[in-house]
Amino acid sequence: MKLPNAESYRIKMVEPIHRSNRPEREEWIKDVNFNLFNLKSNQVYVDLLTDSGTGAMSDKQWSEMMLGDESYAGASSYYKLKNAIKDITGFDYFLPTHQGRAAENVLFSTLIKEGDIVPGNSHFDTTKAHIEFRKSHAVDCTIDEAFDTVLDHPFKGNIDLNKLEKVLMDNPKEKIPLIIVTVTCNSSGGQPVSMKNMRDVSALAHKYDVPVYYDSARFAENAYFIKLREENYLDVSVRNIVKEMFSYADGMTMSSKKDAIVNMGGFIGFKHKDIFDKASVYNILFEGYLTYGGMSGRDMNALAQGLYEGTEFDYLKTRIDQVALLGQMLKDHGIPVQYPFGGHAIFVDAKRFLPHIPKEEYIAQTLAVELFIEGGVRGVEIGSIMADRDPETGLNRYPDLELMRLAIPRRTYTNDHMKYVAAALINVYERRDQIKKGFRITKEAPILRHFTVELERV
Repeated sequence: MKLPNAESYRIKMVEPIHRSNRPEREEWIKDVNFNLFNLKSNQVYVDLLTDSGTGAMSDKQWSEMMLGDESYAGASSYYKLKNAIKDITGFDYFLPTHQGRAAENVLFSTLIKEGDIVPGNSHFDTTKAHIEFRKSHAVDCTIDEAFDTVLDHPFKGNIDLNKLEKVLMDNPKEKIPLIIVTVTCNSSGGQPVSMKNMRDVSALAHKYDVPVYYDSARFAENAYFIKLREENYLDVSVRNIVKEMFSYADGMTMSSKKDAIVNMGGFIGFKHKDIFDKASVYNILFEGYLTYGGMSGRDMNALAQGLYEGTEFDYLKTRIDQVALLGQMLKDHGIPVQYPFGGHAIFVDAKRFLPHIPKEEYIAQTLAVELFIEGGVRGVEIGSIMADRDPETGLNRYPDLELMRLAIPRRTYTNDHMKYVAAALINVYERRDQIKKGFRITKEAPILRHFTVELERV
């Protein structure tokens, strides 16, 4: 008998979670104006809002926290992290930040000015917000295949080279401070970018003398997909794949709360010292001194260890197999999901799930609310609410993909939890025709509105 796959870890500590009833959940979601971000954590049974900072650290990471050096300047924890980043990514220069959007803030303050154009592959919410906050423009150059959730394409995160070159040709170089490649591409369903595409983007960028930076929150998961799906990489180690990936970039931003499996932290990696020096000014201004940058020594130690654990093949296989388990259960019941399954989450195609709900009533948010009411499962809308309004016209933006994301925390839930989530969503699917109306916005912020938006039923 062939031995089945099992988790690459065993459990040392557990945390109780409360299982509520439907009337409680109906009252709770109404009390928070149908915004799932405003729910209290103890009101949620299985929390798939995000995989950011919600993973379970290992015994070695907790041990490293006890060894943290909290010196203001020159802490040993800084040098431990510096060595780990050099070893894993190859970048000689780095700045620590307290999380990923802080890294974006420092880097974009260094590189982007008003009126600039920043092409990339489906920039995620904070990335686009930081660009538009500076009165610049994010241009999506993702391949068209990414927007067909049924199509089985191994690298739906890829940049369309023709789209990218058109942007580079049609605009002066001075207006394009960088190209952003998100690995894996969150907004298109946690989809990977192929090594060939990274290589081709790098060559095109060099042709037009534009630097390339990676949004690297899930770089290890991207490397795992390259190993499994791209020709000539099956026998290459994950870490060697990672090294090659970053060799095609001039730098990176990192939300370490994802693939480094820590609860807080981030950094920026640089290939060139002159950009590092310019960014250092903003890092000191916004984050802290260069050798801590908004992080405690204990957190830097845990992050350094997490970079090694997050690039281990067995860990990545366990993690991505669990995501695929949930995806396959949903797919087997006819629930429309982005296919193939992503690295960190299952993305449900809300337009195909609730085709009778008009886009003006926020389809993915409607689905996410129904899932919470059904089973106490908290997902998140990746759709029209998150897309914000056009900063110039003030009109709602309706993206091609209207998705509900179920993001799986790392080493946190068991496969039985995945079965529970699947059952809850299947129940919603079976009563989908009874969901007659969606929502309207009653209060919203001018940018990144999805975090604090208030809604009412239509």
